[in-house]
Amino acid sequence: MLPPGPGGPESLSFIRLMQRNPLQMFQRLQQQYGEISRIQLGPQLICLVTEPALIHRILVHDNSRFKKGRFLELAKELLGDGLLTSEGELHKRQRLLIQPMFHKQMIRAYAEVMAVWGERFAHRWQDGQELDLAREMMKLTLAVVGETLFGANVEDEAPDVGRAMEAVLDITIAHRPLAQLLRRLPTPSRQRFQTAKRLLDNTIQTIIDSHREHAVSDTSSNVLRRQDLISLLLAARDEAGEGMSDKLIRDEALTLFLAGHETTANALAWTWYLLAQSPRVEQLFHQELDTVLQGQAPTAEDLPALKYTRQILTEAMRLYPPAWAMGRRALEDYQLGPYQIPQGTVIIISQYLVHRNPRFYTESERFIPERWTADFKQQLPKYAYFPFSGGPRNCIGEAFAWMEGILLLASLGQRWRFKLLEPAENVGLQAMVTLRPRNGLQMRLEAR
Repeated sequence: MLPPGPGGPESLSFIRLMQRNPLQMFQRLQQQYGEISRIQLGPQLICLVTEPALIHRILVHDNSRFKKGRFLELAKELLGDGLLTSEGELHKRQRLLIQPMFHKQMIRAYAEVMAVWGERFAHRWQDGQELDLAREMMKLTLAVVGETLFGANVEDEAPDVGRAMEAVLDITIAHRPLAQLLRRLPTPSRQRFQTAKRLLDNTIQTIIDSHREHAVSDTSSNVLRRQDLISLLLAARDEAGEGMSDKLIRDEALTLFLAGHETTANALAWTWYLLAQSPRVEQLFHQELDTVLQGQAPTAEDLPALKYTRQILTEAMRLYPPAWAMGRRALEDYQLGPYQIPQGTVIIISQYLVHRNPRFYTESERFIPERWTADFKQQLPKYAYFPFSGGPRNCIGEAFAWMEGILLLASLGQRWRFKLLEPAENVGLQAMVTLRPRNGLQMRLEAR
């Protein structure tokens, strides 16, 4: 028996809504049919699951019975066999090779770079300046990921990379009707995608070539700052002593280059958006920064004391998770709670919907950072909060993202407050690969 869902003429209204706004479609599906529901989109059966216990089973216990969803199959054209898109043994092998980049000691070494970039941006702004803060956060996190993971200053490339990202997202968005056909036609969006792909390829290849040229023959002289991702991948050897191909190095580097700045930038943008609407929370945030930092740039040693800042970021990612949904395709018939779904079914798991479920969160639509006490986290069901996914395919850079988010909030919040230039309700959601403000985030800067 399949899960409940729309049929007949009713399904057409869901399909039309899916084409315009997939997030709203899934919200409506959950509201009308519950925490396990389904919709037929042409030949594809899609099941929406928002029950934490089932999500836990799908992502952890039964993860080998699924592969990633259709969007990532489309994204392989850009990302190749990077961590985000690879499957099976290749994914396991590559994750083991890259994991050392995200060990605790290495991540702490990145803290200074994160704080330095935060200070640079904080000092270049002017009191009363108006800007798109969402775009600024993209530029800032791109600079951070370029230097920490690749040992390169890519700030000058930020505008080009931003435009390339727009073109990539436009052509690879999973929910676009006739997506497979459009990939093969010389449409304007397809041409923009090819241009963007060349630009991103050239950016990464330039970094790889630079590392090859400046490789130090005496490995004993290497210092920690040179142990960036490209250095690690260039030095990697398999059991047969073979090095990684430039193609695979490029795939992994591009995956982390794009994923490593896009998600954190959106988390920061939504955090500033929420703070701008909550004077009480903003005041407590500034009090903590003044008490802990006393006018100095934040460091890794300050992180334990920035407790309220962490709560703010946690709550912002509850309300606006950068990765708002994920897909898994069943490799075999699967028992989904009381229902049986056939092989090939795509299961959609939505962080956005789960995080706003009033079963788990009192006043679930409100921004209340104080809810994140140790006791609350202890009693919260597993996978009632999972902004970084979970199981063997959880985000490899989770600890990196937490540290970056807190340090950048502290660096910028110590010197600035941000005021929305339009009513908050006019800031729409753009549910693409990540959850972005639809038309950016127009803010006025006020010096503290």
